[in-house]
Amino acid sequence: MDYTNLVVVVTGAANGIGKAIAGAYAEQGAVVIIADQDAQNGEQIAAALREKEKRAYFYEIDLQHVSAIREMFRAVGETYGPVRILVNNAGLSKFRPLLELTEAEWDEVLSVNLRSFVFAAQEFAKQNIGTSYGRIINIASTRALMSEPSSEAYAASKGGIVALTHALALSLQEEQITVNSISPGWIQTTDYEELRVQDHLQHPSRRVGKPEDIAAACLFLTDERNDFINGENIVIDGGMTKKMMYEE
Repeated sequence: MDYTNLVVVVTGAANGIGKAIAGAYAEQGAVVIIADQDAQNGEQIAAALREKEKRAYFYEIDLQHVSAIREMFRAVGETYGPVRILVNNAGLSKFRPLLELTEAEWDEVLSVNLRSFVFAAQEFAKQNIGTSYGRIINIASTRALMSEPSSEAYAASKGGIVALTHALALSLQEEQITVNSISPGWIQTTDYEELRVQDHLQHPSRRVGKPEDIAAACLFLTDERNDFINGENIVIDGGMTKKMMYEE
């Protein structure tokens, strides 16, 4: 697909997976908005892409505030045009033992990891009423499907994203907006070369994932020809969730 001049918002794009997603769309000619609270990294990423003659811009935002999400879409729409692709990627991964988990910690994780996705999708839909193309990608996690101790808030938020995805797909069907989620497994965002051999070999794909693996899937799912993939959760984990892991 030709993404030239399409406006793309990627939340949580100042680091890790979001950074790779933003870069992938910029390389394809899109106008990319890097929406994040990390101004230092976000500005640097946008500036580096513009040096390569890509159209990338940083927007500082605290996604805990719905009013800030609404203002971002208003500002982006007025400056660059309607947002045609939304990648809800922002997330907090704070783990806390169940007996120590506070209400404030629970609310913070859910507000960023789940509530922001809902209201970003709402504003996105408003800008795409009556159009024939719109794409939302929600970044979930394999932790929506399996867990470890002390991950209640994070697991709940990621499971909620998967459910939210198919609900949005049904709600937005009349506008021809598709909504899918991606559940990454182990995606190493730094120091990939320092991973151990056994880290790679435990994956059926024989390697640990990279942020570019998720970015490539986003480009695929948002292609206008892929309108028959809708409401799905795509697991990208090198096959790990299909592996029997009993100890020998």
